[in-house]
Amino acid sequence: MRFSTLGLSALLLACATPAMAQEETAPPEPVTVSGSVTLASDYRFRGVSQTDKEMAIQGGLTVAHESGFYVGTWASNLAGWGTFGGANMELDLIGGFKAPIGGGGTVDVGVTWYMYPGGADTTDFAEPYIKLSGTTGPVTLTAGAFYAPRQEALGRVFFTGADAAAGVPNDPGDSEDNLYLSGDAVAAVPNTPISLRAHIGYSDGNSGLGPNGTSVAPTGTYWDWTLGADFTYKNLILGVSYIDTDISEADGAYLLPNFSKGGFDSIADGTIVVSLTGAF
Repeated sequence: MRFSTLGLSALLLACATPAMAQEETAPPEPVTVSGSVTLASDYRFRGVSQTDKEMAIQGGLTVAHESGFYVGTWASNLAGWGTFGGANMELDLIGGFKAPIGGGGTVDVGVTWYMYPGGADTTDFAEPYIKLSGTTGPVTLTAGAFYAPRQEALGRVFFTGADAAAGVPNDPGDSEDNLYLSGDAVAAVPNTPISLRAHIGYSDGNSGLGPNGTSVAPTGTYWDWTLGADFTYKNLILGVSYIDTDISEADGAYLLPNFSKGGFDSIADGTIVVSLTGAF
């Protein structure tokens, strides 16, 4: 009996070993699909609320090839400063290429096409980007540069909010560019499901309002920053962030009533944003 038991165990081990080896050396899938759905207390784009400081429902999907090329889409509802009519929705189309560099770093080059379905004809614009990231211990660092070349959607068509409210453009058809620089750090807290986040960004664009009474860089140049934490449970992520800018009420006064909620409440002041994300 002892011999038979050992023989059976050896047979099972012999049969199992090739299968285990096959699993370990199985090539990765050539195409991977990932996505997420988020419910957030506010949609802040570079520190500025796009939903009138109200809740947002957002979702995204990315298809990546093993070569490094990827395409994706992301969408959110809009309100107030962020709306251009139509569906009151932002729909981003994204395409790019990601590749390893150096001793563990990654370079990511692509372009985002910002769309506002059913909105005015001069709302959409393209923004190429490049991001460099690397990891040291539990910390991942990312530096990004986003440059949108001259486009009418980014033009300084209205010099003030009053001009935009009157509907009389100061410089109809003007085209401008926009630069955004960013730095991000994410640190996993060892032996916990918690990670800490920090972000800083710098915007440089036109100091007026575009053809639809908004601007990607509302006051021309400004800083935004974020401090946050994420708690992950399986495929759910609970996030809490403090988001702020250096745009004071005096800086944004000439953009009123557009650059506000209800004509007076700044949409770029400090706030806490809570979000729940389901990832797959």
